[in-house]
Parts: sequence; structure tokens; C-alpha cells
Amino acid sequence: MNLKFVGQNLDVTAALKDYTVSKLERIIRHADQVISATVTFSVLKVQKKAEIDLHLSGKDIHIDCVDNDMYAAIDCLMDKLDRAVIKYKEKKQPSHQTPEIITDIATESE
Repeated sequence: MNLKFVGQNLDVTAALKDYTVSKLERIIRHADQVISATVTFSVLKVQKKAEIDLHLSGKDIHIDCVDNDMYAAIDCLMDKLDRAVIKYKEKKQPSHQTPEIITDIATESE
């Protein structure tokens, strides 16, 4: 998985990278085929914004979150991303193609 960090009006520190990677590991266990992820941190006057573009096989997910604290914005971002990945994974599984179980096999052979 390619992971890229971008800072707009902000220097991306090692602490921000480590915190984001540790939170992102929780998401990776749900997603089967993650191609790449781009995490963008930006400062808007007082508020901090965290965005992520997650490229899965067959789907691109874009989530953003704004908060007064960057670490709180990252937590909010990862919660939203977790729900989006689980929702994508549930939609991906075909529910209408469940196999039928035949219970009358013994009566047909007689």
C-alpha cells in the first residue's frame, strides 16, 4: 500500500504520521485490497482539517473531517472511514445469490 502525507499550511511531523498510521492499521484489517492512500492535513484559520483519499480495488473513498484539534480531527476521520469501508465491503458481497439447500434428496431417489 502506498501511503502519502500532504500538509497545506502545516508541516507534517513524525508524531502526526505515526498517530495516523497507528489509526489506519485498524481500517486496513477491514479492507482487503488497498491500493493507495493520501492523507492531507490543513489549517483553516482556527480549525484543523484532515482528509483521506483511499483507493480500493473497484472504489475510491474520500472522507474529510474538521475540528479545533488535529488529533481529534484524525480520530473523527478514522471513525468515518471505518464505517465507509465496512459499508463498501457489505455492499460488495452478493446477497441475492445464496445457494438453495435441497432437503428432499432421499425422497427423489426412491
